[in-house]
Formats: sequence, structure tokens, C-alpha cells
Amino acid sequence: MQKIQVICIGKLKESYLAAGCAEYLKRLSPYAQVSIVELPEYRLPQNPSNAQIQAGLEQEGKEILHKLPANALVVSLCIEGKLLSSEQLSEYIGRAGAQGNSVICFVIGGSFGLSEAVKQKSALCLSMSRMTFPHQLARLLLLEQIYRAMSILNHAKYHK
Repeated sequence: MQKIQVICIGKLKESYLAAGCAEYLKRLSPYAQVSIVELPEYRLPQNPSNAQIQAGLEQEGKEILHKLPANALVVSLCIEGKLLSSEQLSEYIGRAGAQGNSVICFVIGGSFGLSEAVKQKSALCLSMSRMTFPHQLARLLLLEQIYRAMSILNHAKYHK
């Protein structure tokens, strides 16, 4: 069974997002072992300077890199990343498993994104959309898309 880890900066604050994530984690259980790792968001002042933002990104990046499983295939969610359809994401996950990648680790940064070090460690930088979403909502959207991808791979009826 494939292992999928989602590393996120920040905790879910809204109960409806937590409930949605819990539902998709439950739905994913027949297909993969999925775990969520929440890391603390670096605290910044109200109007941070570029230097403060960079320091925060670097600190969060160090924490993310420390938590990455050994030999994991890393996929970072980045606004400037590659756009994939649900079918293409499914193919990517399927190919990764076929090539012996037993762990895929998706990374969701905080409000200001991800450090360059994390992006460079990634096999794929993935954009969910050209639109901007709160990073907490991105977690729910990512879990739904992983579930959809696994449904496609397993010929389930979820994806139409």
C-alpha cells in the first residue's frame, strides 16, 4: 500500500475544514496510508518586511526538510508550479508507485509560500489553480484531489 504524507504549515482553525479533511482521509484509507504533519507557522509582525518574510520562509523550510521522510518523492504546492488535470495527477501518482516510490510527500507552505530549499528538493512543484486559495483550504482541496487520483487509479466511480 502506498504511503502519502502531507506536510502543512499551520493548523486547521475552521471546524468545517477539519471535518472535510477527516472525511477524505477516511475515504483514502482503502487506497493508501495517508498522514498529516502540521508544523507551526513562523510568527511575523503585522506588516513584515521582505527580510522578515524570507527569514520566516527559511525557518519553515528547515522544519519541513527535517520532517521529510527518507527517500520520499516530494511534491510542493506552489502558485508558480505546474498545472495538472486530475487525470494527470493520477498518472503521476501511479507512475511514482510503479517506479518504486513508496512514499509521496506533498508539502503545503504557509501564507507566504515555501522556501527555495524546499522547492529545490521537490520532484514536482504543483499549482492547484491560477487562483489563490488560503493554505488551509488548499489542504482540503489537495486531499480531495489525492482521493480523486486514487479513485481513477482504482477504477472507482467517484471520478466521472
